[in-house]
Amino acid sequence: MSQKRFTYADAGVSIDAGNALVKAIGPLARSTARPGADAELGGFGGIFDLKAAGYSDPLLVAANDGVGTKLKLAIETRRHDGVGIDLVAMCANDLIVQGAEPLFFLDYYATGKLDNDVAAAVVASIAEGCRQAGCALIGGETAEMPGMYAAGDYDLAGFCVGAVERHRVLTGSRIAAGDVVLGLASSGVHSNGFSLVRRIIEQEAWDLERNSPGQAGRALSDVLLEPTRIYVRALLPLVQRARIKGLAHITGGGLLENIPRVLPDGCHAMINTERWQLPAIFALLQDGGRIAPEEMARTFNCGVGMAVVTAPDLVGEVVSALDGAGETAFDIGRVEEGVRGCTVHGQAGTWGSHEDWSATHNG
Repeated sequence: MSQKRFTYADAGVSIDAGNALVKAIGPLARSTARPGADAELGGFGGIFDLKAAGYSDPLLVAANDGVGTKLKLAIETRRHDGVGIDLVAMCANDLIVQGAEPLFFLDYYATGKLDNDVAAAVVASIAEGCRQAGCALIGGETAEMPGMYAAGDYDLAGFCVGAVERHRVLTGSRIAAGDVVLGLASSGVHSNGFSLVRRIIEQEAWDLERNSPGQAGRALSDVLLEPTRIYVRALLPLVQRARIKGLAHITGGGLLENIPRVLPDGCHAMINTERWQLPAIFALLQDGGRIAPEEMARTFNCGVGMAVVTAPDLVGEVVSALDGAGETAFDIGRVEEGVRGCTVHGQAGTWGSHEDWSATHNG
């Protein structure tokens, strides 16, 4: 008996579909071109020219991340046009906190069976994120892996490289007691805590197409899937002019655990929740999940997507520059002497406190 001659397509992988996708997304990549990169696709690797980007003594800074289970919500609601911005934001915002300008980005898209329409929508949103962050999309990988993912599912990972002149690296070492902590408003839940969000949705049987409280007729799904805000363009000029002492991207770990990451020994941040209004989406989640305040402060950004530490005499200048760049900045606390850490408190008392374990336990 003769045996069937198999092809890769018989195994569920279409090389032709992959080639068609690369051709379709070529213009998207070119739209992100910047000094140092022409953003052309097709080579075995992407090239970036640091000299053409204007650097003389640069350090490279790299970050990689994903979108987490927010992807499940996007897939279930068939809204794929924002998750790419989330992907870029999670990486680019991590670079700016170290003073680095995002230069180029690569993505990894994996699925069981390639749907070119979905993939193209995702890559289009990645390109939009790159434009917002000012970095070039210079390459990536599309992996079609039958049997690895359920029908319709896909996963994303992103890789971003930035540069900072050696004398401009932002370490937080200049932060001292008396410095002011500013908060930059988040655009919503961003890309952390969605395993808990989805659990609450399931438990409460929420209709995702219902109007979201306090959101002027927007569907709950749209509010939850609002892309992560990218703060790079607003912050980079201030970083380069040495107006900022430290930055903390408020992601997993929330306010409690991310702010201490940029504080030097002997500094403790005191954050007052009464200084900004908890956005309606967080109030809804807190009520729906009966979430304790401390859990809110270490799981969600609670309306603050980036913490900015600056000297008291520079607050006016920094806030003015951020407002001019389209950000909403508010004074959320102070740096005090104490064990390195962060305490979040409000009218109802202390939400939670986090101290650096290594600072209080030696040996």
